[in-house]
Amino acid sequence: MANITLQNSKVVIAGGTSGIGFAVAQAAAQAGAEVIIASSNQQRVEAALKRLPQGVRGEPLDVTDEAQVSAFFARIGAFDHLVYTAGEALLLENLADLSIAAAQRAFEVRYWGVLKAVKYGAPLIRENGSITLTSGVASSRPLPAWTIPSSILGAIESLTRTLAVELAPLRVNAVAPGVLRTEMWNSMGDADRQGLYDYIAEKMPVRRVGEASDVARTYLYLMEQGFSTGQVVVVDGGHVLV
Repeated sequence: MANITLQNSKVVIAGGTSGIGFAVAQAAAQAGAEVIIASSNQQRVEAALKRLPQGVRGEPLDVTDEAQVSAFFARIGAFDHLVYTAGEALLLENLADLSIAAAQRAFEVRYWGVLKAVKYGAPLIRENGSITLTSGVASSRPLPAWTIPSSILGAIESLTRTLAVELAPLRVNAVAPGVLRTEMWNSMGDADRQGLYDYIAEKMPVRRVGEASDVARTYLYLMEQGFSTGQVVVVDGGHVLV
């Protein structure tokens, strides 16, 4: 087995303009990788590139549009690692109030987008490359109103294991973060958001809410660790224990 390093490798990150994806892009670039980020919004791509290390590239990509996804990977050409962190605001509603149409839309980016990215990206990944998807601890520790997000996360974890078998020897893994202090919660009011952070921090064994940078190193580990595949690595500060 060759020593896998990110130095001079090519890493594609779908959803690399904020949160975990941004932190992974930053860490991978600092490790010597050629990094390409993609997001649905051109302005977010441009804003992220201004904050990321010099040499990181990016372009807009609507992962719900199969033709766009196919064309994007055709332009990228051969690469080494695919990371998928793209997502939208969580649909948190009790079942009685849930719009089925909204529930179906919630799967577009977080599940169907993954499937499109892997379908068109996997054939271009070089030997010893990898795919790393994103789940979350709500797959195993669901709460009321988390019917749809928990369902999506569970689907991603099953998909990870299936793809690891079907695409072998290409390695496919997933990272399952706990609650992190990221832009995902920006739809909440400031007081509600801080209340959530305080509540979670008080319960957690590590006594704090995580940061995107806490989790980013796990994605890099899975890219460079050549013997892990089909695994879901939980990085949650002990959230699943309490």
